[in-house]
Amino acid sequence: MTTFDPLILPNGTVIPNRLAKAAMEENMADDDHAPSEALIRLYRRWAEGGAGLMITGNVMIDHRAMTGPGGVVLESDRFGERFSAWAQAARSRGGHVWMQINHPGRQMPASLGQGTLAPSEVAMDLGSFSRQFAVPQAMTEADIADVKARFVKTAVLAERFRFTGVQIHAAHGYLISQFLSPITNKRSDRWGGSIENRARLLVDVIKAVRAAVGTAFAVAVKLNSADFQRGGFSTDDAKTVLAMLNPLGIDLIELSGGSYEAPAMHGQTRDGRTLAREAYFLEFATDISSVARMPVMVTGGIRRYPVAQQVLDSGIAMVGMGTALTLDPDLPNAWRTGAPNAPQLRAIPWKNKVLSSLGYMAMVKHQLRRLGAGKRTDPNVAPVLALLGQQLDTYKRTRRYRRWVKRLDG
Repeated sequence: MTTFDPLILPNGTVIPNRLAKAAMEENMADDDHAPSEALIRLYRRWAEGGAGLMITGNVMIDHRAMTGPGGVVLESDRFGERFSAWAQAARSRGGHVWMQINHPGRQMPASLGQGTLAPSEVAMDLGSFSRQFAVPQAMTEADIADVKARFVKTAVLAERFRFTGVQIHAAHGYLISQFLSPITNKRSDRWGGSIENRARLLVDVIKAVRAAVGTAFAVAVKLNSADFQRGGFSTDDAKTVLAMLNPLGIDLIELSGGSYEAPAMHGQTRDGRTLAREAYFLEFATDISSVARMPVMVTGGIRRYPVAQQVLDSGIAMVGMGTALTLDPDLPNAWRTGAPNAPQLRAIPWKNKVLSSLGYMAMVKHQLRRLGAGKRTDPNVAPVLALLGQQLDTYKRTRRYRRWVKRLDG
C-alpha cells in the first residue's frame, strides 16, 4: 500500500489517495457565520494541492455553542448557496470533502456571552487561563435530546449541500469527548458511570445520523486514542468504544488525542507520557486499530513522506495532516513527484504549555488567513506576533458574534 493508492470505504466510496487534510479550526466565517469567500478560496487551494480527502474545521450545530468567534454554523438551509460553493471548491479536483460537525460543551470561551452546557458541572483547569471559560451547567435530558437532533440536522444539510460526508467530533475535549471522559462526566444516570453509558451519546448520534443520510454519504468519527490526563479517557476505553462502533456503519475512524487542558494534538500531554515528535499517535493507533473493523486514520505532526508511508505500512488506512498542509498546500502533489518537501513551523521556546499551545494555534491560523487571502504562507512568523494578531482578530470577531447572536435571538 502506498500513499497514492485509492481507499475504498465500507460504503463503497473511493477516496483517490491516502492523504487527508485533517480538520483545523479556521474561524473564517463571514458576518452570517456561513462560509466566507476567504474560506472557500482556502479549500480550493487545498483541492489544487492534491489531497484525496479534506475534512473541514469545526462546523457548529448550534449558534449558541461555539468553539470560538468566527466559526461556521449550519442550522438551516438559509445560506445553502455559500455552503454549496464551499463543497464545490473543495471537490473541484476530484477529492472528497467531509464536514466536521461539533458542539464545544464546556470548551466555549466565556467572552462569547453564552451559557455553557456539559455532562457535569466540572470547570476547566487551565491555571491562570481557567477564567476564560465559564463553569458549565449539567445537561438535562431535554438538552441531550436537542444536541442529538442538531447533529442529525446538520449532517442532513451537509449532504444536501453536496459535501460527501460528515465527521462527528468526539475528541479533543469537546462535548461528546466530555461525555466519554470520567474526568468531565460525573453523572450517575444512564449517561454516566460505565464506559458503555459514557459512550451512549456518541452511539446514539452515530445511529441517528447514519439512518438520516444516504448510504453513499460517508459517516466518520474523530476519537481520542486517550485524553492524556491521569484518570481520564484511556486507551482501553478507546478500544471498548471502537468495539461498540464496529456494527454501526462507520466509514472511517480518525484517532487523535488530548484536549484544551492537555493539548496532545500539539504534542503535549498532562499525564507524563512522551509523544513522538512526528506521527504523535501512531503507537497508540496501531494498538487501538486492532479492534477496528473500519478504516483508521491517524493525525498528529506528520510532515515527511517517509513518515506518512510508515503510517500506512503499520496498517493504518489514511494519513491525516494539518499544519503541514497549512504551510505547504501543494504537499501531496510534491510528494507524488518525489520532492522531499517537509514543511515545519518555527519552534516556540515558551515553557508554559497552555501559552505555547495558544501560540502554536495562532501561528497555524496566521497561515490559514494568508492562504485564504491568496498569499504565500509564512512558516517563520514570530509566535508572539502571530498570537497578538490572533488576539486582535478574536476580539473583533467576538464583538461581531455577540451582535449577531443578539439579532438572531433578539
